[in-house]
Amino acid sequence: MKYYGKALLALAVLALAACQSASKTETAAAGSDVENDTCGAAQYQNYVGKPLSAVNSLRFDTPVRAISWNSAVTMDFNLHRLNFLADKNDTISKVYCG
Repeated sequence: MKYYGKALLALAVLALAACQSASKTETAAAGSDVENDTCGAAQYQNYVGKPLSAVNSLRFDTPVRAISWNSAVTMDFNLHRLNFLADKNDTISKVYCG
């Protein structure tokens, strides 16, 4: 019976170690998104929290999508397209490439 307890303890330690390394990988991936900002989303992060209609007065050199919370959009991925995603209050919640 002692061997089962030790085996379970070793398995739990390995499982916790696996979870820790996965969270570090996600943080590294988020940092690489900033480096690969192909559509210029970083310069429009100040629009987060503003109404989605604020995008209408801007001029862009790249393709742009203003996405309402209940809009249907295509799932094609375009690194050079700038997306403004709004929540239920029609407030911009995220600006990203894709």
